[in-house]
Amino acid sequence: MAFFSRLFGTEADPKEALRPLWHAVVGEARQPHWYRNCGAADTVDGRFDMITNVLAMVMLRMEADKELLPATARLTELFVEDIDGQLRETGLGDPTLGKKMGKLMEAMGGRIGAYRNALESGASAMTDAVRRNVTLTDEAHAEAMAAGLIELSERLEELDKDQLLAGEITA
Repeated sequence: MAFFSRLFGTEADPKEALRPLWHAVVGEARQPHWYRNCGAADTVDGRFDMITNVLAMVMLRMEADKELLPATARLTELFVEDIDGQLRETGLGDPTLGKKMGKLMEAMGGRIGAYRNALESGASAMTDAVRRNVTLTDEAHAEAMAAGLIELSERLEELDKDQLLAGEITA
């Protein structure tokens, strides 16, 4: 019955509660310091990397709160919808789009796993994870990017559930 309620517009889409957080993730990923100070490449690949970097930190924060864990699936759905739309605007069609989205989701999952392990292991491990996962203008920026992601993770840990869901993630 819930499916029909959503289909015919009588029930709110549960993803909409996470839209402020999704917009905050994208906004944080666009912050100039990631590109200027941390060496993120200002290219399509580099911008995708920054969105997935920020999203990975947010998802890891959400995983730490059992109440937020179910919301990670809805946040992922917003990510997929947005990236799907962006790829369609570049001219990708259905035959190619599915494969591309599969690869991007695999990259996102791998990044979350790599960062989860790196955050537990320290700055050196995070620097190594950044080198493997991020398109940088120069590999010398890996330490700065790792430090920025660690700082973001620490900032997210300080937020309560309501602040996080409201998208209050920028410094």
